[in-house]
Amino acid sequence: MTARRERKQVLLRLDPAVYEALARWASDELRSANSQIEFLLRRALAEAGRLPSSPAPLPRRGRPPRQQPEEGRAGAGDEGEDGAGARGGGKGPAGRPPEGRTGDVGPAGRPPDGPGA
Repeated sequence: MTARRERKQVLLRLDPAVYEALARWASDELRSANSQIEFLLRRALAEAGRLPSSPAPLPRRGRPPRQQPEEGRAGAGDEGEDGAGARGGGKGPAGRPPEGRTGDVGPAGRPPDGPGA
């Protein structure tokens, strides 16, 4: 993972009506008010030809991408050999439900209610 530059914190005083309009606009574009302000400032700097040549990219919105588990380690929610995942619910060896669970076959591969059911 690449090192991220420290973000500069700035106190900004705005007219309440301007902030409300900005917050509505940000919400329409699925951004926070802070992200919307940074987006608009970058766009204004670029249009004026004053955007630095190598600014850090805008932080990505939403949940960070899931990390791949290390080789040989299964984390929570990862599928094991039987494809069931960490919570179970899959098939046991030879495609049968694990012992102690009801399934569509009983012992010896017969239906649970016997051969004639």
